[in-house]
Amino acid sequence: MKVVAIGGGHGLAATLQAARRYADDVTAIVSVADDGGSSGRLRKDMGIPAPGDLRRCLVALADPTSPWIDAFEHRFTSGELEGHAFGNIIIAGLADATGDFDTALAAAGRLPGSRGRVTPATREPVELKAEAEGRAVEGQVNVQNAGRISGVSVVPADAQPPPAALDAIARADQIVLGPGSLFTSVLAVVAVPAIGDALNATKATKVYVCNLREQVPETTGYDVAAHVAALGSHRLAVDVVVFDPSGVRAGDVAVRAVEANVATDDGTLHDPDRLAGVLRRLVG
Repeated sequence: MKVVAIGGGHGLAATLQAARRYADDVTAIVSVADDGGSSGRLRKDMGIPAPGDLRRCLVALADPTSPWIDAFEHRFTSGELEGHAFGNIIIAGLADATGDFDTALAAAGRLPGSRGRVTPATREPVELKAEAEGRAVEGQVNVQNAGRISGVSVVPADAQPPPAALDAIARADQIVLGPGSLFTSVLAVVAVPAIGDALNATKATKVYVCNLREQVPETTGYDVAAHVAALGSHRLAVDVVVFDPSGVRAGDVAVRAVEANVATDDGTLHDPDRLAGVLRRLVG
């Protein structure tokens, strides 16, 4: 069973924790357009893809007993390292020492015993660009606060993904997109032209896991149908969408829609065990 998970942030981590419960082979393809916080500082200073969401994915795939999990997530609170996550520093240091970002990620993943592959959506840093409220906006932080977004793209437009990302999509049995920020995480990956083409060509079942609530202002007023329509406007047709009845309303969804209890009891997050049960049934 080969599963590819696409997106970024905390939502993608939940999907990876779910996928490792039923898949033999898990690959995360992660947005690296983040230009804020620790990630933004490191990509500016060192010219590397933003490491923050990659770090979260390595932790999500890690041996749950590893002390490296807490170490990777530790954030410095004073001095020149204030605001940096230790895992981000490890990835950046390994990239500088080895001269190869893919090698650095693989080496970083061995520390917490990560099971699976984590790969950036592009081999180089990219800027996220959006059309929002009738104007062009650049930079992920600016985009996520820009208001109603009609579409996103990446700069440079010819940014290339690692070959491992395209190979994983070609070999996948299932591709899971989301949950997570629709435009600044999920579509930030889909907008990479070579990845979009690979997703259109794959025979794998494509599943979109919808967010539990609106993200203001990025998806204010969106129902499940609007999420699916946004994917379609970026040339991505999914086979099925999964949504929780306690979350955003369904609307007139244009694809197969699976309503399932996939949230934690308090309704704030996706529960990996519940999500795994649903995703397992949707393979093939």
